[in-house]
Amino acid sequence: MSQTLNIDGSVLEGGGQILRISISLSAILGIPVRVTNIRAGRSKPGLAAQHLKGIQLVATMCQAKMKGANIGSTEIEFIPGKLRGGHYLADTQTAGSISLLLQVALPCALFADSGVTLDLRGGTNADMAPQIDYMERVFRNILKRFNADFNMNILRRGYFPKGGGHVRVKMNPVRSISGVCLTERGHILEITGTSFVAGTLPIKLAYLMADGAKRELTTEHNVNIHSYKEDRHMAPDNCNGIILSCSSSSGCALGADALGRRGTDAADVGRLAAHALRTTLRSGACLDPHAQDQVILYMALAEGRSCVRAGEVTLHTRTAIHVCEMIAKVKFNIQQEGEQNLIECTGLGLINKFILGE
Repeated sequence: MSQTLNIDGSVLEGGGQILRISISLSAILGIPVRVTNIRAGRSKPGLAAQHLKGIQLVATMCQAKMKGANIGSTEIEFIPGKLRGGHYLADTQTAGSISLLLQVALPCALFADSGVTLDLRGGTNADMAPQIDYMERVFRNILKRFNADFNMNILRRGYFPKGGGHVRVKMNPVRSISGVCLTERGHILEITGTSFVAGTLPIKLAYLMADGAKRELTTEHNVNIHSYKEDRHMAPDNCNGIILSCSSSSGCALGADALGRRGTDAADVGRLAAHALRTTLRSGACLDPHAQDQVILYMALAEGRSCVRAGEVTLHTRTAIHVCEMIAKVKFNIQQEGEQNLIECTGLGLINKFILGE
């Protein structure tokens, strides 16, 4: 067993992302880690429920030994075993983001010894995280470029504050992850979106959000946004939000989303999501800010050179690069080109020894 690697959780973004990437890479590469100063940059430092459940999920997948795995802990030691396929459950018992549970577990599942099914419970549409629809419509298409994929079934919606959402994700392991070249965006083919309300909220809010988004995107062509009300059996609690996505002629996938809040005009919710998407489109980037930091781990593990064209490099992305360089011992390079940045890395070329061939 390798010597335990110490990771300072207070550096750069100082939040849960350092923890998620550290635990994922620890499980995949078989490197024990000790993460200290967990979430030191947050108003309530230490492990919250969703962070703990994500760690416990991966620990179960790789039969890890842990110390400090409890709510409020600011230090955890994680000693991984072998990643195994199977059926795994994780329930935040809050509105904690299911998307963030998926972020920590998905790369581990791809390097398991057989297929994985994840039953994840919590918030499907939560603040401070990509909505689950974004993971399915945008990130899944990006992951396919790395020669990996998953299937998702949203069984129940869960919103703040109750949560209660349920998402089932299935995936097969891969022999390796392919390097990607996402540097030429081409032209945008279509912008699609869904504007939703749930619970007792009137469908009028969904139309107002869609109208706000369309007004912000008047210079774009082929904008189609579907407005609807969630079935009460699927989503009994109140929520409203919008998810936008688009694809380009070169196969790039980009997106943006926003959730309604009490006292916020519905049209402004749609405008906010559309403005974020329009900013990405005008930058010429091949990745939106949600995906920018998520691809870093996959670039670190991939075979050969990967290069992606981004807009402004986010703090989350710089944090992901820092952790991957520490644990995977790869080197990233960021080359500025005007308002764009090329992020490059020659990956480990990790081979899943349990998969003999594709």
